[in-house]
Amino acid sequence: MNRISAIRKNIIRNKKILSAMKRRLVIWVVAFITFYIFSYLIDPFDPAWQIYLREPWQVIVEDIVWVFLISVLISEVSILIDRMLNKLLPWRNRTVKRLLIQCLLQIVGSVLIVMIINSIIDCTSVNIPEMDARKEYTLLGQWIATNIVISLTISAFNTVDYLLENWKKTAIEAAQHKVRASKHKQAAMAAELQALKLQIDPHFIFNNLSVLSELILEDQQLGYEYSEKFARVYRYLLVNSKKDIIAVEEELKFLESYIFLIEKRIGAGVVFKIDIEDEYRSMYTLPLSLQLLVENAIKHNQTSKAHPLEIHVYTNSNKELVVSNTFLPLINKPDSSGVGLKNIIARYEILGYSKPIIEKTEHTFIVKLPLI
Repeated sequence: MNRISAIRKNIIRNKKILSAMKRRLVIWVVAFITFYIFSYLIDPFDPAWQIYLREPWQVIVEDIVWVFLISVLISEVSILIDRMLNKLLPWRNRTVKRLLIQCLLQIVGSVLIVMIINSIIDCTSVNIPEMDARKEYTLLGQWIATNIVISLTISAFNTVDYLLENWKKTAIEAAQHKVRASKHKQAAMAAELQALKLQIDPHFIFNNLSVLSELILEDQQLGYEYSEKFARVYRYLLVNSKKDIIAVEEELKFLESYIFLIEKRIGAGVVFKIDIEDEYRSMYTLPLSLQLLVENAIKHNQTSKAHPLEIHVYTNSNKELVVSNTFLPLINKPDSSGVGLKNIIARYEILGYSKPIIEKTEHTFIVKLPLI
């Protein structure tokens, strides 16, 4: 593993070196081209250009080599100045001050390069032809101006590259921060969703075990049958309660089994009507949502043979699974844990789906669950 890691590091380092070399070569070429273009634009009608083109190719090649070397020198000095300023005076600290100092140093550096090269040529060359002082100063000024333009061009290139790299780095860091925040949010939502799911188990067990204890005291055979059905229903609950969504068809199968427990528990005190269109059976809803709504309806309403509680489960054209029950409030309202309806609403919200719609009239209580 260490060897593989070392190989990867070497590959990455080589890629960086190659990228830096390519970038440097581009800068040199830009400086070289800028030198010739600006030199020509200063005085395009100078007869010296025609004389230059008639020179032997060896002289032209030698001149090109010297211009390239000077361009490389100017480029390296410009890069050095930019790097020093990036450390001592970054752009994010004092932008205007950095710009002024950078331009000033580039100009001073260009002038010094011209002066040094010109002094070396004067001291080492013996075959320099005599030239009018005015013409000499004019050429010297043009050379300085050309070097300054090259330095500022390279500086601008480096500055743009530096700013783009920093912008890219900042953008990547912002994106990574956003991804981390999203992952934390998803983890928090998953934990909250799991906590809501875990509320269902004790809620379901408590209600049905209470009924089972009463049935055993009244009728042992009925209590045994109830416990068998309860075991089957709870096994189904264990398998599906951990899912985020479930097919309507599966939820209806669970509801049918649960209705058996209700009927054994309450008898004729509650009447169920199931009316689900076939086209909606393949869509999805939340696991145990129907069971919780049915349990909620029974808990908060009267269930008597004289006035049975009517619970209607159906679908509508708005792709909603509707649970409607007659409103027959208890005289003595029981303490509510708030597990049922609040649990469903919270799970829909965490999963990012449309919230259930609750409608309450004088005679009915309706909950509409958006189908997924």
